[in-house]
Amino acid sequence: MATKPRAWQRMLSGRRLDLLDPSPLDVELTDIAHGLARVARWNGQTVGDYPFSVAQHSVLVLEIFKALNRDADARAQLYAVLHDAPEYVMGDIISPFKAAMGGNYKDVENRLLGAVHVRFSLGAMPAAALQKQIKKADREAAYLEAVHLAGFGPEEARKFFGEPSFPVFELEAFDRLIRPWPTREAHDRFVSAVEDLSAALPA
Repeated sequence: MATKPRAWQRMLSGRRLDLLDPSPLDVELTDIAHGLARVARWNGQTVGDYPFSVAQHSVLVLEIFKALNRDADARAQLYAVLHDAPEYVMGDIISPFKAAMGGNYKDVENRLLGAVHVRFSLGAMPAAALQKQIKKADREAAYLEAVHLAGFGPEEARKFFGEPSFPVFELEAFDRLIRPWPTREAHDRFVSAVEDLSAALPA
């Protein structure tokens, strides 16, 4: 009988994560935060003294998600902040390249995301309606990042990401959320968001 292929990634925590068959037991918050705080959005093509990290993007998406869904509970918010968690081992590959790579890439990404969700006491995948809400917040974050950080004009950004649904002045502390954070701050704020939401889940 042929053995199942393995693709191990050793983490700083000492865990060894099988990228093709990930176990929730091998998922550690410190590893996720460490990786995401060091992965640059927009392939690093952003203004500022620091890269705009996936960890910071995840916090921005969480804040936009909360602004768009005022009644969202801790469970829904936790799904939102973890939406890009697989990138702690897979990196931030732009959407057109993902499409060109085909289904196998998405399968691996979804298995990793499912393992992360289960590790934090969530179902493997959110309901379709919640996925749609998170995707909307993700696209709004991408629009704001494109215009404020990546050199896009508003019209160009609208073509790729759609029309923003609310003015940024309605987003609390937007200037702080969009200004790229140092790696340690991105790490710590991501950890804090996940820990606070995890603690708020129903027993």
